Amino acid sequence: MRSVVLYQLLSLDGVAEEPGDWMFEAGPEIFDNLAAVIERQDTVLLGRGTYDYWCDYWPTSDVQPFADFINGTEKHVVTSTPLTGSWQNSTAVHTDAADHVRSLAAQDGGDIGIHGSIGLAQSLLAAGLVDELQLVVVPTVAGRGRRLLEPGSPTRRLALVRSERSSSGDLLITYVFRPDDSTPS
Repeated sequence: MRSVVLYQLLSLDGVAEEPGDWMFEAGPEIFDNLAAVIERQDTVLLGRGTYDYWCDYWPTSDVQPFADFINGTEKHVVTSTPLTGSWQNSTAVHTDAADHVRSLAAQDGGDIGIHGSIGLAQSLLAAGLVDELQLVVVPTVAGRGRRLLEPGSPTRRLALVRSERSSSGDLLITYVFRPDDSTPS
């Protein structure tokens, strides 16, 4: 079974939306951490909003290590409408996201990453389909914006696997969902 890994930048107050608005420094530890996460991934899940936002930027970007990764990796875009942008290795997923992820996870391969897609991440968390959280918590209070974990999210138990502090005060945290978690999937 492949692991589904959610990588998310978060402000101290839990905001995930538009990290460019509240993340002011990104030291080398952030990029090293990202490289370690994505080197295990060979498939990415994206929501339609993130796809539309990214498909005009990443194909011509030279921001590493993410540009080469995201451009060369198989992308499954959960959407109810045809994709309008052109981005190599992108496939529209018109079926139920949870069913599609279960099917992908049952196949051979590397980790399946979720990047930037808050709504998709929330739905897969609620379905119990995320195995690992890779969080970068930034020492900034954003004040407003969409949060990854909203009130009413199902109760889930996690185990802390790793926590490190970057030179700029960011926390690099890895959690896995505990095997005794009783949330149905």
